[in-house]
Amino acid sequence: MIPDLSRASWLLKPLATALLALTALLAFAVAAHAHGVATSDAGYIAEITGLNLLPYVYLGAKHMITGYDHILFLLGVIFFLYKMEHIGIYVSLFAIGHSTTMLLGVYFNWAISSFFIDAIIGLSVVYKALDNVGALQRWLGFQPDTKAATLIFGLFHGLGLATKVLEYNMSEDGLLPNLIAFNVGVEIGQLMALGTILILMGFWRRTRSFWKLAYSANVAMLCAGFVLFGYQLVGLVVVP
Repeated sequence: MIPDLSRASWLLKPLATALLALTALLAFAVAAHAHGVATSDAGYIAEITGLNLLPYVYLGAKHMITGYDHILFLLGVIFFLYKMEHIGIYVSLFAIGHSTTMLLGVYFNWAISSFFIDAIIGLSVVYKALDNVGALQRWLGFQPDTKAATLIFGLFHGLGLATKVLEYNMSEDGLLPNLIAFNVGVEIGQLMALGTILILMGFWRRTRSFWKLAYSANVAMLCAGFVLFGYQLVGLVVVP
């Protein structure tokens, strides 16, 4: 059961943390366009044809590790999960979701605005942070199905991956095997990111500061999600 961390006495530190996080993310958002395709990677992919499994595994892992919106959502998902079996279930649901829409989106060339999809991904971070602090349960009067939400948002994250892969202009020669290799790389990158998060969370949970700062961390995550959403929304309106 997710604890209710929303007592008024916890507000001062969370607000200070949130302001710092908001400032840092705004600066970062101006400097980077939501883990888009690197020019060097796009140029390399445009030049190669046929089966290139290892390069695509590398690109998939690189994309997931540098995808801070995916990492934030993953952090939110496992924030209050302690048992490995529970972590495995939620991470598997997320993986099933993003693998399905990534493969289908690229193979069938679903040309969806990356700004639109990434804005929804930003909202997925907001949703998970609100869920973690018990806000959704209070507002709705019931606890939404966290497993279903993880799967559904995984589908949107997969569409986000698909929009980035489509920017590679991959050759039709060997497309499906290369796509599968890319997806394998994504899963490897996800496991690497998850392993790092679990190690850090394991150390943090052993300290007294965890329960003092857990609410602050989720408020910061909430602000990060709103910044990501707002940044992509502006791009949707401004960029032709």
